[in-house]
Amino acid sequence: MNRRVLVLYTGGTIGMVSSGGSYVPGAAFGDRLTRHLGTPLEALPHFDVIELDQLIDSANLSPTHWHTMAEVLIRNWERYDGFVLLHGTDTMAYTASALSYILKGANKPVILTGSQIPLEQPRTDAVDNVTTSLMLAARPEISEVCVCFRGKLIRGNRSRKLKTSELDAFDSPNAPLLGRAAIHLELRHDLLLPAGQPDFQLPDFEHAGVASLVLYPGISAAVVESILAIPELKGLVLQSYGAGNAPDADADLIKALEQGINRGITVINVSQCPFGQISQTAYASGAALARIGVVSGADLTPEAAFAKLHFLLATGYSGASLRRELQRPRQGDLSVQPH
Repeated sequence: MNRRVLVLYTGGTIGMVSSGGSYVPGAAFGDRLTRHLGTPLEALPHFDVIELDQLIDSANLSPTHWHTMAEVLIRNWERYDGFVLLHGTDTMAYTASALSYILKGANKPVILTGSQIPLEQPRTDAVDNVTTSLMLAARPEISEVCVCFRGKLIRGNRSRKLKTSELDAFDSPNAPLLGRAAIHLELRHDLLLPAGQPDFQLPDFEHAGVASLVLYPGISAAVVESILAIPELKGLVLQSYGAGNAPDADADLIKALEQGINRGITVINVSQCPFGQISQTAYASGAALARIGVVSGADLTPEAAFAKLHFLLATGYSGASLRRELQRPRQGDLSVQPH
């Protein structure tokens, strides 16, 4: 292959080494990867490896890291035909979603992957994930941000980590896969986004600008009030029950949400269920949220909703324009019309 791929190592399990009985991010990953790939390198696209100065355990990810990663990709965009971003699995879906919004109009593949077992441990899944991702990053038909894991190619803003200890940790609950790595690399060309004209926006994300709240039986208005009282807060992802329901019998809780919305905090409603979509008007308990101005997130994943809200806020949207834009499909993140 004569195509060139940049591998950006950001940290995560894939490159971790043992230290004091625990795994920590390990440096000098490029040399380690080359030693362990096993596949004849001439069978793969030419690739270069760079790593962040400060490697990230993905549990420590913050929105500011999205800026750092995207900056590296954008700076090298014209020099390479595709990109592989190695990331910890715990928050990979958040980063894949954020990058899909930042890299609007992408005309090259950006493939995120990682592993459940470190590269240098027995039975590691790292080699297969990286090898497949390198080959996908060399495919000119792909022009979007994707997650590749255990042979599945998933649109980045549709991806979710659904399993903690299985090797096929990621899936795409509300959208079909974009491809599979079987005997051959099989792509769903009918589903892939067309190549665009790069229109990248690299904003500065506010660390505490967006919060997420999971509803649970007995949740009190005080919990909602405390989150909405965060001084920097501008957006809230509300993870509701089923098709978008909340405890409307608790008038104080609904009032707390309404007061937050009236103060300018945008609230988007997504389901705790991995499969299905929000329909806020199907039940009275959901209609109460629609009445006070909560935005229906349709079938956005919680990770995509969080990243999209962060991105839109960071790029200047607010008020009615923000609410409209949250419900408008971006980079294939929605498949249904919100209602």
